[in-house]
Amino acid sequence: MTACAERGVSAPPEVVFNTATDPDRTSAWLPEQVRGTTTTARPAATADDLRARWGAETGWPVALQVHPGEAGGAMVRLELAGDVPHDELAELAKASLVNLAREVADNLTPG
Repeated sequence: MTACAERGVSAPPEVVFNTATDPDRTSAWLPEQVRGTTTTARPAATADDLRARWGAETGWPVALQVHPGEAGGAMVRLELAGDVPHDELAELAKASLVNLAREVADNLTPG
């Protein structure tokens, strides 16, 4: 099964992407089934193509894409695949984006 979730985040796309791909922050937002499996280096990206992938070796692949959003923010799309019912997978994808948005906010908060 595969599920997708999208969410707006009030931060520039590059900040969202850098937070999402920071190895010190991935465990705070990636689904538990994927955590600790990111054996590749931080993904390379261009301003027009902020994409990253994790978890292919676990059977729980995650694909992230960050686009410019309204008012200088970002729109984040997450695709998640796993061997669970679609509704459960969709909730997991949605919760992962909520956690990512929280990490971005924490990353932008001084102190």
